[in-house]
Amino acid sequence: MKINNLDNPFYIFLFCIFSLIINAISSIYFFPILLTGILFVAFYVCMERNYTYTLFFLSLTILIIEINNGFKPFSILLLCFFIYAFIIPYITRVLSVDGINLYIYILVFYCGIYILWILNNESSMQLNLTLLINLILDLIIFGVFI
Repeated sequence: MKINNLDNPFYIFLFCIFSLIINAISSIYFFPILLTGILFVAFYVCMERNYTYTLFFLSLTILIIEINNGFKPFSILLLCFFIYAFIIPYITRVLSVDGINLYIYILVFYCGIYILWILNNESSMQLNLTLLINLILDLIIFGVFI
């Protein structure tokens, strides 16, 4: 069993506060779903290891972020649970590389965010570029800090 920062509830709590501050500040000029991929990975870890109190804080953070960005309430949380329940078991059955699986989960999560955005609004080149930038930043931050 590999221990990382996402096993520490204090770290996750501080990361939730940090991501809320970043998303609240950047919502003025930028489509701020930055760090939601890392929040999804923390959601996955909490569901796997049954950390219920930490999962509550993560769910509350994701709910505030999705309301701040104009998504319908609980849509991203349902997306997180759907990916955890149906997509991740398929990915782990097909792929056997443990080191890259979490990066693939973040990529699948951002594909789901894109589909949610397309269902609610229209697609534009700016949205595609913004999601790509957020994906790259999440992958870099996840690789460096987690």
